[in-house]
Amino acid sequence: MKNVFKPKFFSVLKSGLDRKQISDDILSGIVVGIVALPLAIAFAVASGVSPEKGLITAIVAGFLISLLGGSRVQIGGPTGAFIVIVYGIVEQYGIDGLVISTILAGVILILFGLLKLGALLKYFPHPLVVGFTSGIALVIFSTQIKDALGLPIDKVPSEFHEKWLVYFSNLDQINWVAFSLTAITILITIFSKKITTKLPGSFLAIILITPLVHILKLDVSTIETFFGAIPNNFHITIPSFQWNELQNYIAPAITIALLGGIESLLSAVVSDGMIGGKHRSNTELIAQGIANIITPFFGGIPATGAIARTATNVKNGGRTPISGMVHAITLLLIMLFLGQWAKMIPMSCLAGILMVVAYNMSEWRSFASILKGSYFDTLILLTTFFITVFFDLTLAIEVGVVLSAILFMKRMADISEKRIDDFVDSDLIENYSDLPIALNIYEISGPLFFASARRYSEAIEEIGLTCKVLIIRMRHVSFIDQTGLHNLKDTIKILRNKDITILLSGLNPEVKAKFKKYQLTDLIQEDLIFDSFSGATKKAREILERPPSNYEQNS
Repeated sequence: MKNVFKPKFFSVLKSGLDRKQISDDILSGIVVGIVALPLAIAFAVASGVSPEKGLITAIVAGFLISLLGGSRVQIGGPTGAFIVIVYGIVEQYGIDGLVISTILAGVILILFGLLKLGALLKYFPHPLVVGFTSGIALVIFSTQIKDALGLPIDKVPSEFHEKWLVYFSNLDQINWVAFSLTAITILITIFSKKITTKLPGSFLAIILITPLVHILKLDVSTIETFFGAIPNNFHITIPSFQWNELQNYIAPAITIALLGGIESLLSAVVSDGMIGGKHRSNTELIAQGIANIITPFFGGIPATGAIARTATNVKNGGRTPISGMVHAITLLLIMLFLGQWAKMIPMSCLAGILMVVAYNMSEWRSFASILKGSYFDTLILLTTFFITVFFDLTLAIEVGVVLSAILFMKRMADISEKRIDDFVDSDLIENYSDLPIALNIYEISGPLFFASARRYSEAIEEIGLTCKVLIIRMRHVSFIDQTGLHNLKDTIKILRNKDITILLSGLNPEVKAKFKKYQLTDLIQEDLIFDSFSGATKKAREILERPPSNYEQNS
């Protein structure tokens, strides 16, 4: 545990801090706290929970992730990626179900860290990540249409296609004031950077539009309309739980853990590039797990590392976990003393902010680029995308991972087979052009595992039956599994029964050890196994130069 869990904050304290850096971190934390305010509220509302739950998550989880995490600059809190998951869990299992799923996800994240799976989560295929990220973005966008247009719909269906059918059937009831506020919010959020980079566009939109709505008494829905006042305190919440219901929450918990783990490590990698640092991935996962176990008891929702807020932290001079903790404290002070004003924020304003978030999440350039690539990548991308949009993210991740694994094995099987007939290798032609006609060579140029074992065995048998001596080159066989061993053993038996001599060359020590363990050396004597190809060809020539009666294999 000691070697796996090493929070950056304590390492930074040990190495020492100067006053200038502490000052920079405090100022950056205040700015990031302001940036996080509208996003925390918007993510909570879009997830189907009350706005203070988003603030609580940013405060509690944000503080813990900075205090215990493996990154110097990571900012934790609720993110757009969780909106779809949280909304689905709340709709199906209620708030208690969400609390239990989040706590379970925290336990899974801690296990990921303790098992040192931090590096493994980075190897999720890019098309899969883009597929479900783009799918989430489209779903988030679709959930905001009601508030963006001010449509008087009591209950919006959860299914994507049914949602849009309801929207189109109510287009004649658009609230043009709400639509205008949404459009203005989007414009402010996008173009405010041309005026100032000190304050985020989303925050500017809220502080400009909210008083305007209140002063002019505009007829639009606000946070208060749906949720009432935002509490300026929070307390410990214990969910009601039955052990026989535990299996209901395992799939959502795994989805939260996987998505949270991937997003937090991706954010840490991006920030590493910005500051020239190196995060501790397993420590980061454990910190994310602890945050997701503790935060729900205070009324929070799932949390992870937030890429946009982390980048904002770096750009404003944050270089240590102090900035992340100050960001959480800033939000706490806002909630305690200014929370009463947040209830007046128009829902159409939040909708506009989330539409911009959805656009930024969509990665449409990456999406289009992958579509121009290979068939396999396109298949993974579109499958994950459409399952995310039309079914749910849990199923999308499960199918995406399985499909990626299957297609990877298919690719490996396709590119591994490399037959060398008639000495196609230029070195062979140059150095061994006088080799006997009765000798054939076959090269296995990749791992010999279950996806490729059958094809290799069939090819070896086919080429072996056309000669007296067969050299199997294995210099590129990095590993061999049980299926590969079994199929190769059966093939060698068949060729031996046909009086064909088998020689092996280029085995690495691990593969050779497996041959001995699986008793392949009982079929091929060790004096017919060579480290070099030249040694194998020399032995093959000796065998073929013997009288015909001695062609049989010595075994």
